[in-house]
Amino acid sequence: MTSADVRARLTHALRLDLIGPEPEEPQAGEVLPISPSRFYLTGFLAPLNAPASQKADDDEQGELELAAASGGAEDDDSTPEPPAAKRGQFPSSMGVSVLVPPGVTTLKVLAQWGDYEAVVADGVNEGTPTGEWKRTDRRAALSVSVASEQGGPVSKPLAGSDGLEIVTSVRRVRGLEDLPDLPAGTRAVSIFLVNRREPEEDPLLKDRRFAFQASLAVESDEPFVPRPNPRGRQDGDDPDERIADLQYRDVMEFAVGHGASTRCSVAGGSCRRVDTTWVPTAEVERVEPADIKNVELGMEALAAFETGQQVRGAVGSIVARYRTWITAQRAKAPQQGTQREVSDELLSRSSLAAGRIEAGIALLDDPQLMDAFRLTNRAMAMAARQRRAQERGVEPVSVEPPKWRPFQLAFVLMNLRGIADPTHADRELVDLLFFPTGGGKTEAYLGLAAFAIVLRRLRDPGPTSAGVTVLMRYTLRLLTLDQLGRAATLICAMEIIRKEMPAALGTWPFEVGLWVGKAATPNRMGKKGDTDRSSARAKTIAYQNNSRKAAPLPVETCPWCGTKFKTTSFTLSPNADEPRDLKITCASPKCVFRGNNPLPIVGVDEPLYRRVPCFVIATVDKFANLPWVGASGALLGGADRHDGAGFYGPCDPTVGQRMSKALAPPALIIQDELHLISGPLGTMAGLYETAIAALCTRQADGHTIRPKVVASTATVRRASDQTLALFARSGVEMFPPPGPDRRDSFFALTRLVSEQPGRLYVGLAAQGRSLKVVLLRTYLALLGATEKMWREEGGEKNGNNPADPYMTLLGYFNSLRELGGSRRIVEDEVASRVSAYSRQRRVGEPEGSFADRKISRDVCELTSRERTDQVSDTKRRLGLSFVDKERIDVALATNMISVGLDITRLGLMVVLGQPKAAAEYIQATSRVGRDVAKPGLVVTLLNIHRPRDRSHFERFDAFHASFYRAVEATSVTPFAPRALDRGLPGVVVAMARHLLAALTPPTAALAIVGQRPQLSVIADLLARRGRTHRSRQTKEEEERLDASLRARVMDLLDSWCKVAEFQQNNSARLLYQPYEGSAGPALLRLPLDPVGADLQPAQDARKFKAPRSLRDVEPAVNLWLKRLDGSNIDLPADGEYT
Repeated sequence: MTSADVRARLTHALRLDLIGPEPEEPQAGEVLPISPSRFYLTGFLAPLNAPASQKADDDEQGELELAAASGGAEDDDSTPEPPAAKRGQFPSSMGVSVLVPPGVTTLKVLAQWGDYEAVVADGVNEGTPTGEWKRTDRRAALSVSVASEQGGPVSKPLAGSDGLEIVTSVRRVRGLEDLPDLPAGTRAVSIFLVNRREPEEDPLLKDRRFAFQASLAVESDEPFVPRPNPRGRQDGDDPDERIADLQYRDVMEFAVGHGASTRCSVAGGSCRRVDTTWVPTAEVERVEPADIKNVELGMEALAAFETGQQVRGAVGSIVARYRTWITAQRAKAPQQGTQREVSDELLSRSSLAAGRIEAGIALLDDPQLMDAFRLTNRAMAMAARQRRAQERGVEPVSVEPPKWRPFQLAFVLMNLRGIADPTHADRELVDLLFFPTGGGKTEAYLGLAAFAIVLRRLRDPGPTSAGVTVLMRYTLRLLTLDQLGRAATLICAMEIIRKEMPAALGTWPFEVGLWVGKAATPNRMGKKGDTDRSSARAKTIAYQNNSRKAAPLPVETCPWCGTKFKTTSFTLSPNADEPRDLKITCASPKCVFRGNNPLPIVGVDEPLYRRVPCFVIATVDKFANLPWVGASGALLGGADRHDGAGFYGPCDPTVGQRMSKALAPPALIIQDELHLISGPLGTMAGLYETAIAALCTRQADGHTIRPKVVASTATVRRASDQTLALFARSGVEMFPPPGPDRRDSFFALTRLVSEQPGRLYVGLAAQGRSLKVVLLRTYLALLGATEKMWREEGGEKNGNNPADPYMTLLGYFNSLRELGGSRRIVEDEVASRVSAYSRQRRVGEPEGSFADRKISRDVCELTSRERTDQVSDTKRRLGLSFVDKERIDVALATNMISVGLDITRLGLMVVLGQPKAAAEYIQATSRVGRDVAKPGLVVTLLNIHRPRDRSHFERFDAFHASFYRAVEATSVTPFAPRALDRGLPGVVVAMARHLLAALTPPTAALAIVGQRPQLSVIADLLARRGRTHRSRQTKEEEERLDASLRARVMDLLDSWCKVAEFQQNNSARLLYQPYEGSAGPALLRLPLDPVGADLQPAQDARKFKAPRSLRDVEPAVNLWLKRLDGSNIDLPADGEYT
């Protein structure tokens, strides 16, 4: 049995347990131990006129209790959907709507259902109900007339049904007559199965009048008319919609359900039969990188080449084949109309990409660029061997030679020109790496990052080539930690190479830095006598004294060899009393990075600003630090002095020797998961990006030099608008460029499910049931069924048990509140009931679909409320086989996992409620089934009492067939009035502080008095950015925004001057913040802090409120624990009390 077989059986067991048997199944004549409305969750129709008491859930236990959660968490929904106004009752009807062509006059309708009768005893207790219920299979067929529009619904009784009716409504299609693919005279037909039986007087026998496992099948002699989707033709301003109209021209929706979903029988692009279903399924095809033959993709082979001519001979054919493919696609594309125009545009972009790849190959004729390319391949190969050896538990030499995927190598080659020549037009392009989750985007941009770093060193091995070359930004902590591991392995490989050739690559080490919030890494080193328990010193000492404490940095294993770190791996240097660095060494005596050769990882803010690693991984939130921390400017080229310990800028004017020139700013900015930089976070990030762009821009020989920007995502819409608002760059090129056929972009291919199993989505909704009951029954069925199959396939004795991917259930929630309520259900009811769930079987059934299972009541979470070390440990455990003692039965998560959770073992997810954004749904559910041999199963529990969830349920198959088309455009409005109110003071102070060295030191806020004329450039920069941040602004709007921005910036600068002059006249100091080196009145305050009496004029001082996070974060509330006698309860250092 394969994992795909296990998945099929699991889906069947779920349907059989929650809905009941279909007519052909052995259970069609079943006897149930309890009434069917209690045994089954949904799939039945109650009598229309039944009293409310009979149409309500007897076992109803209320909705999910929502646990309180702190606002503003990175993975919480700040605007949750309101609960349904009223919980519905059991349905009395269900149906389907189709479009019929003008020639169809009748439709055949087949209704099927099951009737249950209470079993009565024989013998002494004859006639007494036993509590058991026996099923009888029923079906009835009839024809309905659809020849013309009817004045109203027409009812027909079903023969032998004792009260079931078919109700038909026929309407002429209006408003869409002008669509060319909608035949004139098309009618919309809705057919319903309605239970009009007389209700049972005895409430204990009410199920006798219910219709269980109810279904409809509708057949037509002629094919049904597909429902038209006019969006791509009517919305001419949206190029993405026009592309979708072309690419999904073969995806048609033939029916929509009402109260149920539909299953359409499609053959040859036409459909003549539609069935209703209570458990819809949709299998999403797998997209994988194309394999291009006779192209050298081996990293080690490419590293061995000495000339560009050799690379051209080994790789150049990829360009010729790409162009041949473009020609073939042009011939196959639609030959007329809008779709032809869109096809030509897409193929033109493909031609442009081919030309850029060819130009990148040609650049390698330059010996220096060829050297950088060779070393990049060598470092990538070394890193790949190490990582794969760790994953497989083997030696690196036994790993097969690492290879690029064709699109990865092509992406690196096409971007060489933008990295090598800062004045080339490619430098200004935003190259968007667009590939489905799990396709290998990370390796593509890591390869480009390695090339940029090595090239800078080859061009200047001296200290002036140090500094940050690559700045990679993320939005979520989990993603940042995951990418740190990959990047650290690459930097380790590059550092090994550098030590072999210091004359060419310099003496300053290659290092990777982690610049994230203090919840993940310490901001300060600390020293003896400090009371700060979050400092690196305090955390290191606590960890060394107790290994159960969190490690000072969120890394558990050596990125080079995989050895787990010990308490001795983290050391304070040069001593523990006044440390300057936190060093990490591997515990393995065989590892290169042991003893006096620490790992090249910098994770504490203070040494990060001094060592300015070549590769910095940051969260976008951290850029809120720019106005607050003067030393942070060193990461963006603000250092001009150097000594053996690091680099220094205006904050340390007496340290180090001045270099011939200041460090260069980053040459490459990588924005991973671009779709997450949207909404309020994207708006604030776009505003702060103005400061970052200003600090990273240099003038050279009459040219304006800015960093190359690369972004990546698996879900995007209107990327050009988003990148314009974020980066003020109008040129965006997606790679691989999409082709006219969505299944083939030359570099990526979509596999049919008949060739490879895709990710299977299963929908479940239950009218009249609370979401709590739906979740409980679903978890029980999945956990019990997987346990049974696990045992049948050998359990722990089978090292390759095909059920293993489904033994860990990953629950996904749209908010912390819903997760909190569900966690209590899992810990209590699920854990208790699944231990005896094998009893959930029919009378006389020797063996049911389930086995008893004992699960841990210690449910793991992947949420923002968990400590970073706990998140990291949970990630590690999720990757363990179920034979491991540290295995996880159930893990609950929020959108923290929607990116950055790359665990190939996971195969089962349950999503509670349709996420608001299609992108989030696609990204989150892509966490399972990443291994083709372990296809994923996603069960989506929809709240049918909410209109949006109901719509997704009733159109389940059609939505999933083209759900990439449903991805919403992101909203980024950095110059909206409320965004300026919140963010402009911080941006202005950041730009002033880092653009002028005289204003950078912690105590230099007074210096604005003498520097005020030079700061007018800030107004120019912001006004220019505002004019260009949107493509659809009118001239009048641009001028109005320009004037408004200039006025606001000037007002802030004038107010700053007034505050500084007042302090100066009173012989007082003026700091930027009270915690940066010394004490005194501070210019900056948090948004919710009051303005103190120490700053005047008050009306000017109150303007300088700047956030320390770019998110909407509500203030924390301290809880002081007291005993009954009134004395305080002191919490331990980790903040936990037991």
